[in-house]
Amino acid sequence: MTPRNGLDSLLRPEDSVLVLIDHQPYQLTNVNSHEPQMVVNNATALAKAAKAFGVPTILTSVIADRGGLLFPQITDVFPGQKVIDRTFINTWEDEKVVDAVKATGRKQLIIAGLWTEICVAMPTIQALGEGWDVTVVTDASGAVSVEAHEVAIQRMIAAGANMMTWLAVASEWQRDWARTEHAAELSELLVQHAAGSGIAFLWEQQLLSTPVPSAAEG
Repeated sequence: MTPRNGLDSLLRPEDSVLVLIDHQPYQLTNVNSHEPQMVVNNATALAKAAKAFGVPTILTSVIADRGGLLFPQITDVFPGQKVIDRTFINTWEDEKVVDAVKATGRKQLIIAGLWTEICVAMPTIQALGEGWDVTVVTDASGAVSVEAHEVAIQRMIAAGANMMTWLAVASEWQRDWARTEHAAELSELLVQHAAGSGIAFLWEQQLLSTPVPSAAEG
């Protein structure tokens, strides 16, 4: 397996395409690898980051009339965008999804979904075998148990996949704070979805806006 290293291996927004798979109510009810609210938060943050950086995002569900619609927190990020509903458990066997990804012309395929061990692992392993550069966003995904999540990650790493968290993905897209085009959007994303880091940023802004007490006041 070719080692994934060097500058060219890092994610670039102009080369990335994101596929969000089966973030649906049925799957969420049996997510036990993460706190369910964290999966919703992280998947939403990933979607917002993709939108901020102009990364094409494919939304797909499986049998939505039974499993439920994608979380509104995600679909609200892409108002009016059609969700591709499948019967295939393996997203990469659905030609509509694959054609939508290929149409972007991007080569860095980023995947997150529910459940990690099934609906993320299957398309990841198939796409890797077809020559795609695949990154899995582990904290925007979730499995029916911690073991299932960890075994799936090991399996995908063995197949050649890259593992990252949503904040690492967003940071890699930003890469340089001198790139100011999306810096404000990323900062707002931290405030809304990065918990302690977001609160610390707000605190920093507060302190920067607070006058230093004078000696007389002391």
